[in-house]
Amino acid sequence: MRYALISDVHGNLEALQVVLHHIDMERPDRLVCLGDLVGYGADPEKCIDIVRERTELVVAGNHDWAAIGKTDISYFNPYAQAAVLWTQKRLGNFHRRYLEKLPLILQEEELLFVHSTPERPEEWNYVFSRVQAAYYLARLSHRLCFIGHSHIPVAFVFRGGEIALVTGPSFRISIEPDLRYLINIGSVGQPRDGDNRASYAVVDLAEQVVEVKRVPYDIPTAQRKILKAGLPEVLAERLAYGQ
Repeated sequence: MRYALISDVHGNLEALQVVLHHIDMERPDRLVCLGDLVGYGADPEKCIDIVRERTELVVAGNHDWAAIGKTDISYFNPYAQAAVLWTQKRLGNFHRRYLEKLPLILQEEELLFVHSTPERPEEWNYVFSRVQAAYYLARLSHRLCFIGHSHIPVAFVFRGGEIALVTGPSFRISIEPDLRYLINIGSVGQPRDGDNRASYAVVDLAEQVVEVKRVPYDIPTAQRKILKAGLPEVLAERLAYGQ
């Protein structure tokens, strides 16, 4: 079984289209989306429509909940708050109902999929450090847990109580049978690791390999659409720097 994973699309249609084109060439058996279809970008409805048409394996992210009033946005920075309020006005009833029905966690055999964390996902906590990862990995009943949320690709590997770290704009790791993995697949629509290319992942259970891949997309067009929509200028600028 081969899975393709995407996360944190954030209304960036240009990035989503390119990523899905590359995924089609991968010929996966299943496509999974780890949430945040909306927020920041200028095409929330189109991104929802494309993901909805391509897969039923979609979990909710904090921006998805924020867009339908299901989570507090007081902790969002001012630019994110502005994007949420803009998106709330943009979405119609059909798209709101779709986001409303998304689960917080999905699982398939040894794989667990969630936007933020495998415990209390509705609190939207982040996993940045080995200490944070160790807390969740010690409690995981699944061998592989895939997350998004931070927009930074990283793999935390739990081995005998110790946490090994795999980082990089892209990486490929072998899955060993007695280890557990917490893997952030990065962001399609708003990377924040200093690399402005869109990120996605492929999981090959037959080969026992996970690979995070990066692809360039049409950033200038995405930027122009953000500015034309009246969204904060910084949301367009940051796409060029992957920040």
